[in-house]
Amino acid sequence: MSVSEQTPAQSAVKSPKAWATLLIVLVLGLVADLWSKDFAFKHVGDEPVTVVREQVIASDDPRRLVPPSNVEVIPKVLNFTLVLNQGAVFGMGAGKRWLFITFTVGAICLGLWMFSAWTTRKDWLAHVSLGLLLSGGLGNLYDRLVFACVRDFIHPLPDVWIGGWEVWPYVSNVADALLIIGIIGLMWHLWRADPNEESNAKEPASS
Repeated sequence: MSVSEQTPAQSAVKSPKAWATLLIVLVLGLVADLWSKDFAFKHVGDEPVTVVREQVIASDDPRRLVPPSNVEVIPKVLNFTLVLNQGAVFGMGAGKRWLFITFTVGAICLGLWMFSAWTTRKDWLAHVSLGLLLSGGLGNLYDRLVFACVRDFIHPLPDVWIGGWEVWPYVSNVADALLIIGIIGLMWHLWRADPNEESNAKEPASS
């Protein structure tokens, strides 16, 4: 439902339940992400790893600041490996931290606009999905501002190869998982949206 099709009574902005859903998911997701990063960098390696912002900025390759670490959680399914990532998802665009910070701030503002202008009080799936997106964005934004990089440690499908190619060579974190789940949730919400519901919303305005 677009902003022009949405009546004030339907708007999520005027719904305490919609705000509660968004904020609870956002806070829980953000806490889970930041706590898991701190826990991993304290306990995955042989000794706690402290990330120093000045060292990261001065380093050509921040990954060298972390001692080699690889904990097998589930064989061929999940490993924990500590990595400092200066790029975006999958390590792309390393060294463009301020570009990613600006993009993330813009994406957060877009998410809040979508909540207020694009969703109604009944769109709980969209509210949950936006909460996940916002928490994932804020989690990685916190890392970029405080540590000048993103702390990654989750390596799914480690050492799984098909035809000479590693299936998933990337290391990520909880924030990345929240972003992916949030995007899937929004896509599902759009796919299952009833077009008849939008046309019905226009009728009272024209009568």
